[in-house]
Amino acid sequence: MNDGSARMSRPAEVVNAVIKAYDVRGVVGEQIDSAFVHDVGGSFARLMREEGATQIVVGHDMRASSPELVAAFSDGATKQGLDVVSIGLASTDQLYFASGTLDCPGAMFTASHNPAKYNGIKLCRAGAKPVGQDSGLATIAREVIEGVPTFDGSVGSCTSNDMLSAYADYLRTLVDLSEMRTLIVAVDAGNGMGGHTVPAVLGSLPLTIKPLYFELDGTFPNHEANPLDPANIVDLQKYVRETGADIGLAFDGDADRCFVVDEKGDPVSPSAVTALVAERELGKNPGSSIIYNLITSRAVPELVKEQGGTAIRTRVGHSFIKQTMAETGAVFGGEHSAHYYFRDFWGADSGMLAALHVLSALGEQDKPLSELMAHYERYEASGEINSTVDDAHLRMDEVLAAFKDRASAVDDLDGLTIELDGDAWFNLRASNTEPLLRLNVEARTRDEVAALTDEVLDIVRR
Repeated sequence: MNDGSARMSRPAEVVNAVIKAYDVRGVVGEQIDSAFVHDVGGSFARLMREEGATQIVVGHDMRASSPELVAAFSDGATKQGLDVVSIGLASTDQLYFASGTLDCPGAMFTASHNPAKYNGIKLCRAGAKPVGQDSGLATIAREVIEGVPTFDGSVGSCTSNDMLSAYADYLRTLVDLSEMRTLIVAVDAGNGMGGHTVPAVLGSLPLTIKPLYFELDGTFPNHEANPLDPANIVDLQKYVRETGADIGLAFDGDADRCFVVDEKGDPVSPSAVTALVAERELGKNPGSSIIYNLITSRAVPELVKEQGGTAIRTRVGHSFIKQTMAETGAVFGGEHSAHYYFRDFWGADSGMLAALHVLSALGEQDKPLSELMAHYERYEASGEINSTVDDAHLRMDEVLAAFKDRASAVDDLDGLTIELDGDAWFNLRASNTEPLLRLNVEARTRDEVAALTDEVLDIVRR
C-alpha cells in the first residue's frame, strides 16, 4: 500500500484492461493487487467526496482474495476523508440494499461467475445508482494511471454493520407471501453467496430447503458459479428429481442472478420468469411500464399489453435497463440473462427478489411449476449461440441481404433484428470484447427455430 500521495503512473493498457465499461475485474496477482485496489478506492472516494458523500459501504464475496482487497480499498478511501462501513460477506444485491438504505455510495468485491483466479469491484452511487465508464470509471482509470490526487483533510474511519437480517426482512416486505403453501425447494448455491443469503431470506418461510453446495468456497470445487451455462445446472436438475422438490433455484457466484428449474428438472426460461414477475408487479401497480431487452421472448411484451401495462424495449445490458427504468419510472425490468430489476429495490437487480415472486406465485395455487409456467412459455427459443468471426459487420450485412425480401420488420437497435411472418424473429449482435457474433432465435415451434438457426449460421460461419 502507499501513503496516500499521488503515485507513479501505471501503464494505461494494463489499467484499461481491468477497469471496464461497467466494473473493475481481472486476475488477482497479475492485473489486480492491493496497491492497485488502494488507488481505485482512493479515486472513487475522492470522486464521491466531491459529490457530497461522507461514507462508502463495502461488501465482499467468498473469494480468498476478497478480504485483503477490501482492506486495501478501505485504506485508500479513508485517506481521502471518507468513512467506510463494512457489511462483510454479502451478495451483490445485499450491497445494493445497503447503499440504498444508508443512502451512500457502495463497493462490492466480486468477480461474479468468473473463475477463482479473478476478482473485481462493482461500484455504485448512493441509492444503488450504477457507476459506469461515462459516469466515473473513466475518471478513476485516468487517476489510477496518472496518480490519485492527495487529500489534506482528516482520515476517515472504518466500522462494521451486519445488514443481512435487514436485507432479508426488506425483501420479504416486497412480496405477498401470506398465502404460500409449504414447498420443497432445492437450491444450488454453487459454493457462492447464495449459501449466505438463502438461509436468511427463505429460512423463516413455509419452505423445506434442500441445500446443494452451500459451503462458501471461492475455488468453486463442484462447478462454475454460472447457471447461464446449461452444464452448471445439471446437478440441480438431478437433485430436484431425487428430492421430489417442487422447484429448483440456482444462484451465480455473487447471488444477484437466479435461475429456475421446474419439478421435472427442466429449466424455466428467464423470459418466462420476467413475464410472471411483470404480471405480478402490474397487479400491484396497474398501468405501469415494464422494461425488457430486445432478445427477451416476445411473450413478455404480449403479456404486459394484455395486463394493461406499457412494454418498453431496450438494448442488452444492465446500464441500458437501469437508465431506462430511471427515465420512465418503470416498475420492473427483466433480461434473458436472469437479471431482474425492481423500482422498489432502488432500480437495482435482485435474483433473490425474483425468486420470492416465483415461490409466492407457485405457493398460492396448487398447480406444479411446469403447468404454472406454461402460460408464460409461448414460444420456442434457440438460446444464445456464439460464432467466432473475423468481420462481424460484414457477416451481419450478408445475413440482412439474404433475409431482407422476407422480413416483415428490420431494426438495428442492438445489432440486427429481423422479424419474419408467423411470429419468428432473430437477433444477431457483435460482442464488444471478443470476435464473436451472438445469435438468438425465437419461433412458435422447435422445428422452426432449428431451421431458422441453421439458415442464419450457414451464412455467419461460411
